[in-house]
Amino acid sequence: MALEIATQVPGHAQSRGDDMAGLIGGGLEPATAQEAEPMSDTHFKRPQSVLVVICTRGGEFLMLRRTRPGQFWQSVTGSLAPGESPRLAALREVREETGLWAGSALIDLRRSVLFPIVRAWRERYAPNVRFNREYWFALVLETRRIIKLDPGEHQDYRWLPGLRAAALAGSWTNRDAILALSGG
Repeated sequence: MALEIATQVPGHAQSRGDDMAGLIGGGLEPATAQEAEPMSDTHFKRPQSVLVVICTRGGEFLMLRRTRPGQFWQSVTGSLAPGESPRLAALREVREETGLWAGSALIDLRRSVLFPIVRAWRERYAPNVRFNREYWFALVLETRRIIKLDPGEHQDYRWLPGLRAAALAGSWTNRDAILALSGG
């Protein structure tokens, strides 16, 4: 399988060799009141995050194993900082978690999902926050790259075919994004 994702023109979904119309063309779901800009008390996490699926044109997907919990595999993820846009957060997270510079190659998939925050992690958010909005991006590379992990966040990485990467993903949103991009 070869992904044929072209550079995206802002405001337009590109035609691609694979069937991504449902993923790209759907647009963002509307935000809820709970997802508004972060509270003034900055010790709470903002309930908005990014998911950046990194893959090669040959169909290999980068999966990162978290330091905690140790068997949790994922693509690049991270919360938006106060005042930060999803695109800037995605660029920052790619750099921090992999050592790669995405720049203009970062593709906004124009998809977001709302999911319940796992009970064990709710104390990181304001008391009334129960859901997180995740914005999806992709970075398509010509070939595999050597990844520079942040040992505080990840302890291992693998390049895997789409179905194997999706099966390894620790979250359903990550799995769904990989499957959408791989045509699986």
